[in-house]
Amino acid sequence: MATPKLQLFSTAFEGVSFARHQQSMAAKEAKSALRVKIADALAVLTTEEKKRQSKIVFDKLLNLPIFASSKRISIFLSMDGEIDTEPMVRKIFEQEQECFIPRYSKAGMQMVKLKSMEDWETLPLTKWNIKQPLLKDQREDAIETGGLDLIICPGVAFTKEGCRLGHGGGYYDRFIRKLQQIQATPPVTVAVAFKEQVLDEIPVEDTDTTIDRVLFDDD
Repeated sequence: MATPKLQLFSTAFEGVSFARHQQSMAAKEAKSALRVKIADALAVLTTEEKKRQSKIVFDKLLNLPIFASSKRISIFLSMDGEIDTEPMVRKIFEQEQECFIPRYSKAGMQMVKLKSMEDWETLPLTKWNIKQPLLKDQREDAIETGGLDLIICPGVAFTKEGCRLGHGGGYYDRFIRKLQQIQATPPVTVAVAFKEQVLDEIPVEDTDTTIDRVLFDDD
């Protein structure tokens, strides 16, 4: 039979756990609502405006010393509602740096080697319309062969200070956290975004990683 003190501790612990659960549920609901709001804002951007902002973000990336000095860079391959990363991929190869791109599966996310722009052009599309190497395609894995110096991240929403809201899968949060744990020098993380994606405040949870730098059209 539990003593009154143990019962009191157990009741208090259950109360804290319930409160945390409620906070987590509220954060998830807020995140879902914000994803819809951002999607609506991006949907009205014209092709010309997306190109204009993408060019500004690309120029800002070129001006970052870490972009020029990095030997191993991972970068996502953009979809229509994202900053265009194709010029960034081309620049990585022009600078003779090693390029790694995401490959998603049920097991999680890998960063695998992209060999060239010709390789990029022939990549198949997933059902989400994302260019991605086939799972059966044997490619160098960044974690297994030396890690990364720079990670260029996608996302749904950000703050200037680096808070990030992803698409909900947690792939980048887990991947970045893993590299921070295993690399002697953690990779620098940079997000690229439309200005419509950058807010003063966004809902975050303990499992969300913070990005070092967010590049967007802030003029």
